[in-house]
Amino acid sequence: MKLQRLLSLTRKAIDDYQLIEENDKIAIGISGGKDSLVLLHIMATLKKFYPIPFDICGITVDLGYGSLNSNNIIDLCQKLEVPYYIVNTQIAQIIKNNSTKKHCSLCAKLRKGALNTKALELGFNKIAYAHHMDDLIETAFLSLLYEGRFHSCSPKTFWNNSNLTLIRPMVYIKESEIIGFSNKNPLPIITNPCPYENTTKRKLIKEHIKTLNQDIPGCKERIFRAILDGNFDDWPIKSTNV
Repeated sequence: MKLQRLLSLTRKAIDDYQLIEENDKIAIGISGGKDSLVLLHIMATLKKFYPIPFDICGITVDLGYGSLNSNNIIDLCQKLEVPYYIVNTQIAQIIKNNSTKKHCSLCAKLRKGALNTKALELGFNKIAYAHHMDDLIETAFLSLLYEGRFHSCSPKTFWNNSNLTLIRPMVYIKESEIIGFSNKNPLPIITNPCPYENTTKRKLIKEHIKTLNQDIPGCKERIFRAILDGNFDDWPIKSTNV
């Protein structure tokens, strides 16, 4: 998978949903997984030629498992000329001591808080997450099956409590395209240290969707189209001027 295609799809999402405004300062959440590292590549490249000027940085929230080796990510950010910051936390210990067993939601809340706090401290006004097309489809299934409603994460969300805006520039990119790029362009991927990674509801849904798409070829694309046409109240209005 060539970077040019990923750039084209990202730019389309940015233009469709007005994800970038002049002189935005965008903090990219870097987990160390393939998705966030590909987003880093895309945004660093896009910054050089996109007609609207913006700045970026990378931020990694260290959960405190003691296994974070970020040296290669530091090197990559230096190569891409992207400022990079690491936020040290004790989230792993908090999760370990949590008795409610709602580990994923608590971890997500704590990671979001640490990332947002650092972004505000640095003077950034937007956060970029590396969610892609498959993530939106999985989220729609999770919402439908566990909440009884059809919904998915928005390409852009403004958080009133922090005055930060969350953007998802890769919503038009398939996970297979991200994998293709990472296979041809070795990335300093960090293995997810979370002990609950393979027992989540999202992992279960991902496997079911894979099987469903094998039995009904092309259904993932049709589901994604239904998401885009969902007219969700919290989604931005899609531009008609592109």
